[in-house]
Parts: sequence; structure tokens; C-alpha cells
Amino acid sequence: MKGGFETDEVFRLETNLDDCTAELLGVVMERLFGAGALDVWFTPIQMKKNRPAVMLSALCEEAARDALAEIILSETTSFGIRIDRVRRLKLARRMTTVATEFGEISVKLGLKGDQVIQATPEFESVKAAAERTGQAFRIVYEAAAREASEIATFN
Repeated sequence: MKGGFETDEVFRLETNLDDCTAELLGVVMERLFGAGALDVWFTPIQMKKNRPAVMLSALCEEAARDALAEIILSETTSFGIRIDRVRRLKLARRMTTVATEFGEISVKLGLKGDQVIQATPEFESVKAAAERTGQAFRIVYEAAAREASEIATFN
């Protein structure tokens, strides 16, 4: 831990794509997560000849790196991938629950040492409560966020 934060090293895989459909990119994202990606995102970019494009980026641990590279190279139009090792500074994570009028909701806590810095309702838990109670997702999320804010110290 450095200054109360956790640190680790992961790999970032990136490629620029100017000829992939949105449907294809959605499938590739799902496959990357299924193969162990920690995060996947798309950034709009401009490529040569003024072509609008997207940069596909994925973070993973070393054990998943080659599998993710295989997916990107075989399932997109990419001819190559940039790979670099990145160091992360992050909050420790812990799960808890909060009581709301819609039932118990799971909340992810982000800790710096023993101090709770972040408290965020978990999507799937909010979604399940919204479906179970017939309430709008936003209403359930806001109720859980209010309860979660009581846990965080926000210093």
C-alpha cells in the first residue's frame, strides 16, 4: 500500500479500428469480459484520411493477456495491438448491504486504509430490486445511494 492506497500492475491492450460495426464491437466487448478483461472501453478517434474511428482498449491481468489479444486479432479488423504494462493506484474494495424501502441493496465500498472514500450501489442488486418491486431503476438507485452515503466519510 502506498499512502493508504493499493497498487498493482495490469496490461493495457489497444487497437484503432475504422471499419468495425457497432454490433461487432459490442460482441467483442462481451467476449473480452468473458475472457478475463478487468475493463473494456471505446474512445472515439480520428484516423488517417480523416476517417472517424474508435480505439478499443482493455485492461487485464497477465494471465488473460494472450487470450484477449487473440480475441481482438481474430474477431475485429485489427492488424495489430499495442500492449503496455500499467501501474494502478486504487482503493481497496469491500461489499456490504444497505436497507432501503425496496429491500436490501448491495453496495461496493472503496477504502483508503480503514476510511471509506466511496460507497456505490451495485447495478445488478439495484436492477433486481427495481424488477421485484416494480419501481424505476433510478428511484431504487437513488434510495440506495442515500443510504450508502451514510457509510462513506468522503474526506
